[in-house]
Amino acid sequence: MSDPLMPNPTLLIKLGSIIVHYKEFCSPTGNVIDKETVDAMLQQTDVKEWMEEMDRMALLPKERGH
Repeated sequence: MSDPLMPNPTLLIKLGSIIVHYKEFCSPTGNVIDKETVDAMLQQTDVKEWMEEMDRMALLPKERGH
C-alpha cells in the first residue's frame, strides 16, 4: 500500500462515496441500498488495506466494543 496519508484518486473517490452514501442512508429519505453500498465498499481490498494502515498509525477511532 502507498502512503495512507496520500491515498490515490481511486481510493479517495471510494472514501468520498462511502461518506455520501452513509449521509444518504441516515437522512429521513435514506434507503437500504445506501447501506448495502457502504457495506460493499468497506469490503473492497484497497479500502480495507487503507483502514488497516490508518489503524496501525493510530489515526482511526477504535470501534466501541472491539
